[in-house]
Amino acid sequence: TVAGIPVPDLIKMGKSTQEKIDAIVKRTRGGGGEIVGLLKTGSAYYAPATSGIAMAEAYLFDQKRLLPCAAYVDGQYGLDGLYVGVPVVIGAGGVEQIVEIALDEEAKGNFQVSVDAVKELLVACKGIDGSLN
Repeated sequence: TVAGIPVPDLIKMGKSTQEKIDAIVKRTRGGGGEIVGLLKTGSAYYAPATSGIAMAEAYLFDQKRLLPCAAYVDGQYGLDGLYVGVPVVIGAGGVEQIVEIALDEEAKGNFQVSVDAVKELLVACKGIDGSLN
């Protein structure tokens, strides 16, 4: 989604094309390598910093803003007990709502890949420090 609007709807509205979306997805998938390359110049910090500022402003000014965020899920999207990237509403109460959107099969598969990566990271961390829960 973009600002809560499903990508297929953006295409139908003429706000984007499938080709542009495919290019964004491809760049996002390879973004880790791009970020590592940018670390040499220090510019890789801008995007995460901008996201952090947007979240802080939403919290401090009670903006009730819809943002993508790693949030603790408790039943949403059929998951429990994990921090995963989901759309949330951030206001003075912090993450005030996790917004569940309908995912098509491709999006469900991509989301599951992300969830599995989080689970693998947790297993690796517990292997380093067994006291982690």
